[in-house]
Amino acid sequence: MMELKPNSRELAGEIDEKQTKINGTNAQIVFHNGSYIKVVTSSDSSRGNRANILLLDEFRLISKEVIDTILRKFLTQRRMPRYSELTKEQRAKEYDKEKNMTMYLSSAYWVDNWSYTKCQDVCRFMIDDSKHQFVCGLPYQLSISEGLLDADTVADEMAESDYNEITFAMEYEALFYGVANGAFFDFASISKNRKIRYPMVPNEIANKLNNAQQIKIVPKQNGEVRIMSADIALMSSKKHNNDATAIFINQMMPTKAGRYVSNIIYTDSNEGLTTDEQALIIRKMVDEYSCDYLVLDTQGIGLGIYDCLIKDIVDPESGEIYPAITCCNDAEMASRCAVPGAPKVIWSVKASAQWNSSCALLLREGFKSGRIRLLETEYDAEEALSEIRGYNSLETSDKIKLQLPYIHTTLLIDELINLQYEESGGKVKIHEKSGARKDRYSSLSYNYYVALQIENKITKKNSSGINTIDSLLIRPPSYGRKAVNAKNGRTKGHHW
Repeated sequence: MMELKPNSRELAGEIDEKQTKINGTNAQIVFHNGSYIKVVTSSDSSRGNRANILLLDEFRLISKEVIDTILRKFLTQRRMPRYSELTKEQRAKEYDKEKNMTMYLSSAYWVDNWSYTKCQDVCRFMIDDSKHQFVCGLPYQLSISEGLLDADTVADEMAESDYNEITFAMEYEALFYGVANGAFFDFASISKNRKIRYPMVPNEIANKLNNAQQIKIVPKQNGEVRIMSADIALMSSKKHNNDATAIFINQMMPTKAGRYVSNIIYTDSNEGLTTDEQALIIRKMVDEYSCDYLVLDTQGIGLGIYDCLIKDIVDPESGEIYPAITCCNDAEMASRCAVPGAPKVIWSVKASAQWNSSCALLLREGFKSGRIRLLETEYDAEEALSEIRGYNSLETSDKIKLQLPYIHTTLLIDELINLQYEESGGKVKIHEKSGARKDRYSSLSYNYYVALQIENKITKKNSSGINTIDSLLIRPPSYGRKAVNAKNGRTKGHHW
């Protein structure tokens, strides 16, 4: 109506203007010959419609159940024109030539979505001569070559600081994301745990939406434990692409079964900051989120952050003093703190090969068992955040700040499924690909490992009154010497 009709008198002459309606509740174009183009919602309210060609736009967003039980039922009646000049036998032949058709259009998505399976099925049917189906991907290069998309616009988007290569691959390159053969962490077991609708964002960000209940930091509930972890890096990623400080906030919530679920309610990453700057950010977040524990790798550059934290820190902008905190699990590290009575908050990590192997195995098992829950995808985030009053009127930069926790969660998953591993002597060694990162993995794996130790401590205390932090450590599955088949990554003959 907006593009084709004004440029074609022939088309305009075929449209029945009286029956054609385009408004908020009815959208249809009716032709004089009885044909029509009609738009309906992908919901139960659309039952009873009929069509010969069903076009499902952005079909990945439509429920598979709605498509199968409602929308595809539109095609139950075949097109049977009268063909008055043909005999009955000739008509039957014509009807066989023109069958009803379904067209699926969408950008790509995650491989655990039903839309990926649909594309796989159609690809299989495409090489079967008895079938009449096909699938194709149309990446952004085609739009550029046809003059529909400006190459500079794409280049500018890729140069933006919040550029997300995963989203770009799905939206622009027509690539489904999440396939990593032989990976230590599989996409499906992680993605199924993206169930948290809203993050708890720092007060500075929450203030943009008047501290809306959905996103503000709420007081701790009975039995709740909060753990912050930080994998420290000091060099800017402009020089070292795999160096960045990764921060996670874990809201440990007790279940009815007496266990705990780790809800990763906030994650952030920063680059190129000095030791003092990072120590101040971390110390402020410990107070802001009322964290019970702060997990730090105190070997190497992390020791510098630790030494800042065990002394009073002054915020140069506000003049506020943040009191010293000290180590809770290592007496030698605690002795470095010269402030009497400093709260024991820091959980010092000095990783060994065995310790890292345990972290990796426990983290993988945490995802498989559903005991780690992550934020929803950034696609879901846009809908969720739009429900908060005032969000749609925010500046773009403020919207991005609210979306970043979701984006960082996606980048975490990207790291996890692309990690490589080796098995030797019953231990697993995780390492990143050349030029890739594993700072988010390291921070989260340390966080979850400590969460399990704290859970065990609480359980032990409740059952026997013992209050020793190292009374019993939860151990991961141990493998026999030939437990992992290096070729396909499958495990066998392992002990629990």
